[in-house]
Amino acid sequence: MADIPSAIPLEKIPQHVAMIMDGNGRWAIQRGLPRLAGHKAGTENLRRVIRASVEFGVKYLTIYAFSTENWGRPPEEVKGLMYILEDVIDRELNELNKEGVQLRHIGRLERLAPSLQEKVLDAIEATKNNDRLVLNVAFNYGGRDEIVLAIQKMMKDGIAPEQVTDELVSQYLFTAGVPDPDLIIRTSGELRISNFMIWQAAYAEWYITPTFWPDFDREEYYRALEAFAHRDRRYGKVSSGELQESNA
Repeated sequence: MADIPSAIPLEKIPQHVAMIMDGNGRWAIQRGLPRLAGHKAGTENLRRVIRASVEFGVKYLTIYAFSTENWGRPPEEVKGLMYILEDVIDRELNELNKEGVQLRHIGRLERLAPSLQEKVLDAIEATKNNDRLVLNVAFNYGGRDEIVLAIQKMMKDGIAPEQVTDELVSQYLFTAGVPDPDLIIRTSGELRISNFMIWQAAYAEWYITPTFWPDFDREEYYRALEAFAHRDRRYGKVSSGELQESNA
């Protein structure tokens, strides 16, 4: 495969890519394995996707790891997912730090075990000065919950209704200071937003692939970036080409 700079213009590389990592359970079931084995395989794949993001020049990567609705899954699966998060921090933190990855958490930490909360906060602190890639881990995250919490905080701060703007709301979200995603990738072929970055995704481009997350590799990631590079992002307006035609 050609190097990215010669194949996709650098200005066409999305600054912020968000991913809904779907299909771990179905990947496992197809192989006669327990669902948790799919989550472990998905975690292994995440390492490859992070490296590819750095290689491709993506500056922000947000991954949907555990939603506020995922607490309704079988207790053994939830417990296993918590263990996987803790294990990933233990095994991958040093390497991620060496590669210049800055870890951030979006969502609520309150329902996590105190020891796991401490590990997440320690990982954030240890990598806070890295700037090669910002990795937002959406864990115990929900888009509606995020907006509700933002409203509650604005009310507590005494924000008057006429002071509320798009920019102000963005400052009260978990992603404050992070640009909105340019591209959202969803694996497994499902056509749902799934309560993910509802506010931030207003003008994001979407790339849906039937590939299950554990099999989403560098090549498919590249195809997603290629597809994005050919999109005409209008933000509710007409394209430059249409504007030229109308003025002709």
